Amino acid sequence: MIILEIPPNPNCDAVEMRVFHDVEPAKPVAQVQLERDQGQPAWYTVTGWTTAGTPCAALAQKVDDSGEGVAFLVYGGDAGLRFRPSDHTTPWRMGQPDQWGESFLIISDINMLQFISTPSQKS
Repeated sequence: MIILEIPPNPNCDAVEMRVFHDVEPAKPVAQVQLERDQGQPAWYTVTGWTTAGTPCAALAQKVDDSGEGVAFLVYGGDAGLRFRPSDHTTPWRMGQPDQWGESFLIISDINMLQFISTPSQKS
């Protein structure tokens, strides 16, 4: 079970306690495909964000979602997630015009996620 609660912070909206039932272990995620502009899907780099104002791991975990069936919960630190276009390399920090925050995401298609390879995974 995953319990997600995000306090009020400058990065994203607060989230009162939400409970998700995990189906598989979490994996570190590097990018997500989002459609910020209608009909224009694009890849965005993602990081977790802390209330200290620093990046941390972003994770994607297969969960049982009552509204969607099985989906992927993308979550990060105690202050949610931060995103930037995948071709941008600006440092992670608040106030960057090319970055924004979200509490968490529910992604229905695994093809919209790019995971970080770990040494135990085969390429």
